[in-house]
Amino acid sequence: MSLSLVAPANVAVFCASADGTKPTYRTVAEEFGSKLAARGVGLIYGGAKVGLMAAVADAALAGGGRVVGVIPEVLVDLEVAHQGLSELHITSTMHTRKEMMGQLADAFVVLPGGFGTFEELFEVLAWQTLKLHAKPIILLNTLGFYDVMLRFLDHCVAEGMLKQRNREILLVADSVDEALGMLGVG
Repeated sequence: MSLSLVAPANVAVFCASADGTKPTYRTVAEEFGSKLAARGVGLIYGGAKVGLMAAVADAALAGGGRVVGVIPEVLVDLEVAHQGLSELHITSTMHTRKEMMGQLADAFVVLPGGFGTFEELFEVLAWQTLKLHAKPIILLNTLGFYDVMLRFLDHCVAEGMLKQRNREILLVADSVDEALGMLGVG
């Protein structure tokens, strides 16, 4: 299965519900959302009104972009759902959230995040190794946030636990413009 080389209509972004310790994380999330909107690319994201998720969504909305949130009921109940989106889908579980995001997206971009972001990243990577999709998966490695994880993945290859061809599925960009270029919308 070869990767899709068609410019995406919709990009799913996985990222934190926190801002992190460095203002650059939020600035890059805002830049990415703004530039997606400027290129007419829709944003699919976790539907929250907090953290980097809010930053990327609000920037895309401010730029006139289409923003679709997908959020599980448990998070709506905690009052973190963003009510100003183009569309907000409420799912029964986290699993159905990821499934819907995967179906709506033509590509995946990962910004800094924690357990939820890691889990989303590794699930779409596993789906691709199982040939369930051929969508680009790009890690936007802001300030080297993922450097340690990338070294660990190389360690997994060296230890024979991860095939090199599967390691190469994960594309890495150091800037928003590089990520957009990898998506074919630069």
